[in-house]
Amino acid sequence: MNVHESEKIAGILRGEGYGEESPLEEADIIVFNTCCIRENAENHAFGNIGALKKLKREKKGLLIAVGGCMTQEAGKAELLRKKFPFVDIVFGTHNLSELGRLIEKKRAQRKAVVSLLNERQETEDGIEPVRTSYPNAWVNITYGCNNFCSYCIVPYVRGRERSRRAEDVLSEVRSLIEDGYKEITLLGQNVNSYNSDGRGGMSFPELLDAVASIEGKFRVRFMTSHPKDFSEELARVIKKHDKICNLLHLPAQSGSNRILQLMNRRYTREKYLSEIGMLRALIPDCPVTTDLIVGFPTETEEEFEETLSLVREANFASAFTFVYSPRTGTRAAEMEGQIPEEVSKERIMRLVEQVNENTRALSATFVGKTTEILCEDYDDKKGLYLGRNEAGRMGYFKCDENPIGEFVTLKVERANGVSLFGELCRGDESER
Repeated sequence: MNVHESEKIAGILRGEGYGEESPLEEADIIVFNTCCIRENAENHAFGNIGALKKLKREKKGLLIAVGGCMTQEAGKAELLRKKFPFVDIVFGTHNLSELGRLIEKKRAQRKAVVSLLNERQETEDGIEPVRTSYPNAWVNITYGCNNFCSYCIVPYVRGRERSRRAEDVLSEVRSLIEDGYKEITLLGQNVNSYNSDGRGGMSFPELLDAVASIEGKFRVRFMTSHPKDFSEELARVIKKHDKICNLLHLPAQSGSNRILQLMNRRYTREKYLSEIGMLRALIPDCPVTTDLIVGFPTETEEEFEETLSLVREANFASAFTFVYSPRTGTRAAEMEGQIPEEVSKERIMRLVEQVNENTRALSATFVGKTTEILCEDYDDKKGLYLGRNEAGRMGYFKCDENPIGEFVTLKVERANGVSLFGELCRGDESER
């Protein structure tokens, strides 16, 4: 989501007459799009901003702007201005579209410009992003979140959920397909609750069905799908369309019912596993990926073991794993029983090893078979082209001509973690 938001910021800057500049010292404006989902992200942002103090002093006309989630967090804009008085513009997640106006305002005055709104006023449909991920394209369908998981800062910095109109989403997707994009990813903090505010005009399964019904050769992905709202209707839409990738990202976060309740996730381990079972009864070869947190306040060793067993029972294809990071302003940050860092680190290592075991096993099933790859890039170090199959496995191969942006069929010869290596073969032999 942050990648696509940065594409929008680049689009606004291009509209103001700016072009991308390298090296950094030659830039007239530098914009930071920050994240505050974890403490490390904030520290990284502060370090990068602070590193510009010398350049700002030497180049008087340089503008420095800071936006994104961190500025929207309570008290962080004030801290930012105090620590880095050389920052010229501070804007929030709810008024990204105002960046052009804020630049003009700063050019007309000496003092810094700070503009933060409490709620999103619009859905940024008028911004033409500078897309950087060809042949992949990102399309927002919702902004914000209504879930208030006890560990998560997103609802506080992104605001309440707001859906884009279905006709605007479909128009954007059609335009992208006409422009040659081959993979569309629909974005939302919880795509399953699309149209919960009545603005979209149809449910998420209906929107997904409509997107996949657009003519052309392309893939459709979506993230993120919340387990409390996952439905058989959605699973049947995935099964209906070959264009929709047989891959579901369904964050579990924990395998313990008590921890899930403390997290305010509003589902149980049993409900989660029943959804996985329903999906695989309809689509047996559909891999599932997930997010998992260790070290949540009061998590016992036995409850962590429940997360390990969930990885085995659900047979996750891969997982994003995290050590719990307290976020000021969230309910979990005030809970007693914060887990010592050394305990969390030991647990995350065990979890990663269990996830990697699953990952290696799934990748091995591709060896000796063919799979369809959408070529995305060229790896200079490996001297190989690369791209993903619908299951999210990265395939590497040699090719005499540049195949970036094309679907190719890879005969897999070996696997290494999430990576597949092989040779191109002719004909449409890819397996779903």
